[in-house]
Amino acid sequence: MTVQQLIASMNLTVFHLTDSQRAVTGGYVGDLLSWVMGRAGQDCAWLTIMSNQNVAAVALMADVSCVVLTEGVQPDEDLLRRAKEKSVTLLGTPLDTFTAACKLGQALN
Repeated sequence: MTVQQLIASMNLTVFHLTDSQRAVTGGYVGDLLSWVMGRAGQDCAWLTIMSNQNVAAVALMADVSCVVLTEGVQPDEDLLRRAKEKSVTLLGTPLDTFTAACKLGQALN
């Protein structure tokens, strides 16, 4: 699946889109940034409620396809700026994290 297909299938809000054709091969849910760095898989969609600028750095280090802010969380100004500077795709959903993870799993299958 591509990021664009994920956006369409989950009706995600686009805060910043870098590469709509990048593959999404899995998912990771986590808010503890140090855990995400060591455990999120390359090309996964990372679901989180964290919305500070460190999210962009962790997304780069983990080489995720996109970050999906759940629970209606909006990116703070610094995160949005860093996502644009570092070419990190940043998306959002009003869904709670569990429901978003379930929908992500269904979309990938």
